[in-house]
Amino acid sequence: MKTEIGTDLLYAAALLRRGELVGMPTETVYGLAGNALDSDTVLKIYATKGRPHFNPLIVHLQDISEMSKYAEVPAFAQTLAERFWPGPLTLVLPKKKIIPDIVTGGGDTVALRVPAHSLAHELLSLIDFPLAAPSANPAGYISPVTAEHVCEQLGGKIAYILDGGTCSVGIESTVIALKQDELVVLRAGGVTLEDLKSVAGSVKLPTQATGQLASPGLLKSHYAPKTKLILGDLANLIEEHQSRKLAVLALSHLPQNAAIVASEILSPAGDLTQAAHNLFAAMRRLDAVDAELILAERMPEHSFGVAINDRLERAAAL
Repeated sequence: MKTEIGTDLLYAAALLRRGELVGMPTETVYGLAGNALDSDTVLKIYATKGRPHFNPLIVHLQDISEMSKYAEVPAFAQTLAERFWPGPLTLVLPKKKIIPDIVTGGGDTVALRVPAHSLAHELLSLIDFPLAAPSANPAGYISPVTAEHVCEQLGGKIAYILDGGTCSVGIESTVIALKQDELVVLRAGGVTLEDLKSVAGSVKLPTQATGQLASPGLLKSHYAPKTKLILGDLANLIEEHQSRKLAVLALSHLPQNAAIVASEILSPAGDLTQAAHNLFAAMRRLDAVDAELILAERMPEHSFGVAINDRLERAAAL
């Protein structure tokens, strides 16, 4: 199969109606999109990514008004959706029967969001079904933030990638669940904890995922480059591994060492929003060089630093 990259929304919509998969831009990362209401199409998503069937998918809606079609919506969930949608927040809610079990990994909740990217919104307006759209890359690997990243990994497996440029946020959505009137962050992401607290007052971070996965992105090993990645204090890591050929990922300052063969600065100004935007592209570039290890600096634990550290911890879990 030849994979094309372009901006033809009508063609992308026609492919989706036929049960095919399309690479779709969102403000977070590129998604591998297919009809969320068709089990056969959803199975194609799992097969194309090599994704375990127990790992649930996020369902993308055109508008907040569609939420009640697919889930039971408590009043506070409605408040959160009105505050953060369209945008990088995913709500995990009790699902309705119209959502196939394969979408939710067999669970009784469904993850919903309304993407903020204009092309994603236009594409959803051309079809009469929501889109399941996990990141458009092989399962476990670094998420794609350009159409070219998608083509590098899934070229030949899907017919079309809708090119919406580089994703503006650059990391996946924040995923939250409401449990006994408590807001639980299942995955840190494109909406910061500070933003959530401004609405909810307080939020809870689970110490670890247990039992059946309620959300995507909770596998211990995820977002991982092929090169082994180690996370921690850069100066100590470089001293410990200076006999190896090193690639280094830093926030704003790079220690000098002859063992470093490649490096990436996420934000010269130390801006964590900019760092999140640059994270996955930088990881991909470091993974492409001839290094034995990627050493990554742990970010400050506030703002987008929480989400960046989450991705780096999972990338280092192999």
